[in-house]
Amino acid sequence: MDSLQLLKTAVKSADDKKAYNIKVLDIRELTTLADYFVICHGTSFPQMRAIFDEVEEKLKEQEVLVHNAGAEESNQWMLMDYGDVIIHIFNEESREFYGIENLWADAETVDISEFIS
Repeated sequence: MDSLQLLKTAVKSADDKKAYNIKVLDIRELTTLADYFVICHGTSFPQMRAIFDEVEEKLKEQEVLVHNAGAEESNQWMLMDYGDVIIHIFNEESREFYGIENLWADAETVDISEFIS
């Protein structure tokens, strides 16, 4: 699966679980770390876990396995590394605190409206 298809599946899966304020940053021109960051948040840890599980399940159905995944011990930030696409699932306060979008302000924001319409 190419990185764009992986990205679309991840965004659609997060949206299906009502993830808030989904943003995708195209970081291809800035780093070799990945092609895209998906950033979203949930209002509670159970919702964050549901987003995580849905993304993992939908990608696993397409035979794409997560390279690395984890959650901060305080359950405020979950990360899923799919190589070309890295997904950050925050609670709202941690998202504001860490400001990933601000740290990567030079990245182009991807229009995801066609992924979730």
